[in-house]
Amino acid sequence: MEHLENQNDDALNPENEQQEFEETLSGDKANIEDNLDFKNRIDLTELLEGITLIKNEIGKVIVGQKGMIDLLIASILANGHSLIEGVPGVAKTISAKLLAKSLDIDFSRIQFTPDLMPSDILGTSVFNIKSSEFEFKQGPIFSNMILIDEINRAPAKTQAALFEVMEERQITIDGNKFKMDLPFIVLATQNPVEQEGTYRLPEAQLDRFLFKIDIDYPNLDEEIEIINREQDLQGAIKTDKITSHLTKKQIAKFQDLVNQVIIEAHLVKYIADIIINTRSNPFLYLGASPRASIAILKASKAFAAMGGRDFVTPEDIKQAAIPVLQHRVIVTPEREMEGVTTKQIIKQIIEAVEIPR
Repeated sequence: MEHLENQNDDALNPENEQQEFEETLSGDKANIEDNLDFKNRIDLTELLEGITLIKNEIGKVIVGQKGMIDLLIASILANGHSLIEGVPGVAKTISAKLLAKSLDIDFSRIQFTPDLMPSDILGTSVFNIKSSEFEFKQGPIFSNMILIDEINRAPAKTQAALFEVMEERQITIDGNKFKMDLPFIVLATQNPVEQEGTYRLPEAQLDRFLFKIDIDYPNLDEEIEIINREQDLQGAIKTDKITSHLTKKQIAKFQDLVNQVIIEAHLVKYIADIIINTRSNPFLYLGASPRASIAILKASKAFAAMGGRDFVTPEDIKQAAIPVLQHRVIVTPEREMEGVTTKQIIKQIIEAVEIPR
């Protein structure tokens, strides 16, 4: 890891690093697809067709952002939650709404504000005069896909109300447990640049998210396409173009298929080696927990299924590592002052850990 200090400015440029990393990853995947001739033991035809339908629907409105869309779909297949981070106006909220509308499931949006209370999310017991009994009135959290807009705008007590429901898919009110209807997926957004009036998510809360998805600005061609599409809308509502396709039953079936994806013992050790390296890395103040290991396992299986394979490859694990780990590890204060990011360190760890053959 010492050579990180000696990298020049170009090597430390996040855009250059990300481009090189993605090119290497796509090259590895292409080689696998070209060199392997296999027959799946699990029929993934319906899953792949469903993914194509979702991407086509979202593509009617969203320009580019392929990586974000892939991660959102992977989070659903892996039955995990996602934290979407980006500056205002890069389609965080609209992407989540489009994804929900492309699925034939219940959708709920919660706008987090400083005065939001836990009962505003979970629900509350209300006294019924006719029956002389308390009745529980469900909050907006009772849905299949929940969009939490600006999650870091609510105080800690409101954020903490999500702990149980995100991990266990249930809530406990007045000693009574209420199960969530499956699938249950939370998509949360936050703004990385605005600090006033926000409450930073604690590590325990961040750990509940399978992925942290960073959204970048579009390039020149994408920006032009966005402007042209907006001009063509002529005031029409963007989401009206979207058709719902996948049902709850189909999503549950796809999630079960992903669980059946095979991962060999040497690749399990590969995941463990990456996680162990985060705990001993001198540039990291906090390493990843066993929950991160499980998250990489689930995410790599989802990426394998999305690639049409019923087995995990090292490239699937590499693809999962950054979005799974970047919000779970903390850079030491000294390195953070130097501008070193968690992404850079995770990439260095992936490069340092020997790939199993």
